[in-house]
Amino acid sequence: MRILLAEDDSVLADGLTRSLRQSGYATDCVLNGVEADSALSTQDFDLLILDLGLPKMAGLEVLRRLRARNSRLPVLILTAADSIEQRVKGLDLGADDYMAKPFALSELEARVRALTRRGAGGGPTVIKHGPLSYDQVGRIAYISDQMLDLSAREIGLLEVLLQRTGRLVSKEQLVDHLCEWGEEVSNNAIEVYVHRLRKKIEVGGVRIATVRGLGYCLEKIAETPAPQTPPPPSPLATPFIASGTS
Repeated sequence: MRILLAEDDSVLADGLTRSLRQSGYATDCVLNGVEADSALSTQDFDLLILDLGLPKMAGLEVLRRLRARNSRLPVLILTAADSIEQRVKGLDLGADDYMAKPFALSELEARVRALTRRGAGGGPTVIKHGPLSYDQVGRIAYISDQMLDLSAREIGLLEVLLQRTGRLVSKEQLVDHLCEWGEEVSNNAIEVYVHRLRKKIEVGGVRIATVRGLGYCLEKIAETPAPQTPPPPSPLATPFIASGTS
C-alpha cells in the first residue's frame, strides 16, 4: 500500500514515515499543502494522512480539492486536540477519520489498516486463495494454517497480487505501489522479491505466473467440482423377479 503523509512538523513526519515504512507501507511525505495537492493530482495513493495546519495551502483546502476531483481516496486527518470545529469541517468535506494530536502510534497504525481495507472495497478481513490465507489486519500470511515468514516488501508484493488475482501486474505497477519517491528499485530487484515470495508460497500450490516482458499474475485457483452422488434408482427401473412355485 502506498501512503501520502502531509505533515509540516518535520520531527513528527520523520517518525511517522519511518514507522509506516517499517510496517511495510510505501510512504511519501510532503511538508506543505501545495506539494500535497500537486502529488494527489499526479500520483496514485491508497491513503492520505493529512495534517490540517499545513503552510501554503490549508489541509481543508487540500481535502476540498481532492474531493472536487471526485477522488474516493481514504483520508485520515491529523489535527490539534482543541480544533473541534476543524474536525467537523473535515468530516463534512469528506474525510474518513481523524486523530487528535498527540496520539498513540499503535492506534494510528490500526486506523491506517482499517482505512486501507475500506479503500480496497471493505472486503473481508482475511483473504483466502486456495491454501493461502492473508490477514489484512495483522498483515500475516498462512499456507494451510502454517504462518509464513515474510519480509515487509514481500507482504506488500503479496497484497498487490492478491488484489489483482488473475490479472497481470507490471513491474512498473509494483514499483509504484511498493516504493517511495526517489527510491532506486531496478527491475532486477523486483524479480528478486518475486522469486523470494514464490519460494515461500508455491510449496502450497499457489502459483505466480511470469508473462515475459510484461509482468506477473497470481493465478486463480481451479475449483474442484464437488463429487456428485448418483440418484437413487427409480422403482420403475427395478427389475421384476417373479417368485417360483414348487
